[in-house]
Amino acid sequence: MAVVDADAERFIAKKVDLEVDKLFRALVKLKGSDLHLKVGRPPIVRVNGELRPLTRPPIDDEEMVKLCFPMMSDRNRKIFNETGGADFAYQVDVDGEAWRFRVNLLTQLGHVGLVARRVNRTIPNFEGLYLPPGVVELCKYHQGMVLLAGVTGSGKSTTIASMLNWVNQNYRKHILTLEDPIEFVFTEEKCLINQREIGMDVVDFKIGMKHAVREDPDIMLVGEMRDEETFLTAIHAAETGHLVFGTIHASSAPSTIGRILDLFPQAMHPSLRSAIAMNMKAIVAQKLLPSIKEGVGRVPTVEIMTFNSIVRKLILEEKDEKLADAIRMCEKEGMQDFTMSLKSLVDRDLIDRATAFEVAPNVDALKMALKGINVAQPGIL
Repeated sequence: MAVVDADAERFIAKKVDLEVDKLFRALVKLKGSDLHLKVGRPPIVRVNGELRPLTRPPIDDEEMVKLCFPMMSDRNRKIFNETGGADFAYQVDVDGEAWRFRVNLLTQLGHVGLVARRVNRTIPNFEGLYLPPGVVELCKYHQGMVLLAGVTGSGKSTTIASMLNWVNQNYRKHILTLEDPIEFVFTEEKCLINQREIGMDVVDFKIGMKHAVREDPDIMLVGEMRDEETFLTAIHAAETGHLVFGTIHASSAPSTIGRILDLFPQAMHPSLRSAIAMNMKAIVAQKLLPSIKEGVGRVPTVEIMTFNSIVRKLILEEKDEKLADAIRMCEKEGMQDFTMSLKSLVDRDLIDRATAFEVAPNVDALKMALKGINVAQPGIL
C-alpha cells in the first residue's frame, strides 16, 4: 500500500472549509484569474486582465494571518518562516466542483500577503486558446527541448498543458512532470502520465530529476527554467533522447537566448550556445491581450522560433540580434513574430487595432503588415 505523507493527506482529504475559501469561491464565480490579498486593501480579483476590488472592508494584519496561515502545511509553514514566502497548490469545492489554485504567500513591508492563480478545471485545446496552427507541430518532436517564454500571467502553463494534452490524445507515450506546485491534473487517454509535486511527492527538483532517468519517460515537463541547475538538467535530458518542455521568463523568443545565458558565467557561454543550438527545437513566446470577440476574455499573441539551420548558425556565431529577421524570413516553415501574430488577431476580429498597436514591438512594421506589405529582410547571414 502506498505511503501518503501528512502534507499529501491534508491536500487529498480537504478539511473543513476555511474562511479564505469564501474569497476563492468569489473569484471562481466572477470568472477571475487571480486573487490578491494585501493588508490595508479589500480583496482584489483580476477579471479579463483588470484588477477589481471586492465590496468589503480592507484586510488588517490580524485577519490576514487568520485567512492565510491555516492554508499552509507544516512544510510550507517552515519554508515561509525561513524564506519569507511559500508556493503551494490549494483546492476548494465550488458548487460541488473541485477548483485548484496556485498560491504564493509572501511578506512585504512586514505584512503577510497572498496572490493566487485560478487553474482551469479542464485543459483547453489549441482552438479554445486561439493558438496558431504551428503550435501542434511542436508536439510531434521525439526529443529535444521546447520552451515557452513570457512574463508572469502570460498563459505559458496553460499552453504547455494544452500541448501535453494533445500528445496525450494522439500518442502512446509516458509523460512525466515535475512541478512546484502541480497546476493542471491530466486525465490519461493514450498516454501514461505521472505527475510529481516538489515537496509532496519528492524532496526537491534535483532528486526528482535523478529519479526521472530511471522512470522511462518519453516526455518531461520540468517547470520553470529559473536557475543554472534546472537548465543544465533539462538540456541533459534533451541530449539523452527525451522531449523536454519548460517555461522561462523572457519577453520574446530571440531574447530567450540571452536570458538563458544570463543564468551562467561568461566562460560557459560558448558551450551553452552549442548545447542550445543542437538540442533546442523551438521557443514560443506569448502575451495575453484583451479580446473584442464576444464571450472571449483574452487571447494570446504568439511568437514562434523553430531551430532550423539559419537560427542555429546565428546562435553559434553569437548573432542574436539577427534572430528576429530570421523568424520573419522563415514564415513558410511555421515561424512567426509578434507582428505577424498581431496582424492575424486583428484580421480575425479577435483584438482591436488600438490594442495591437499598443503592444506592437514595431508599430511601423505592424502598419505595413496590416496593409499587406512583407517586412522580411533578406541577406541576414
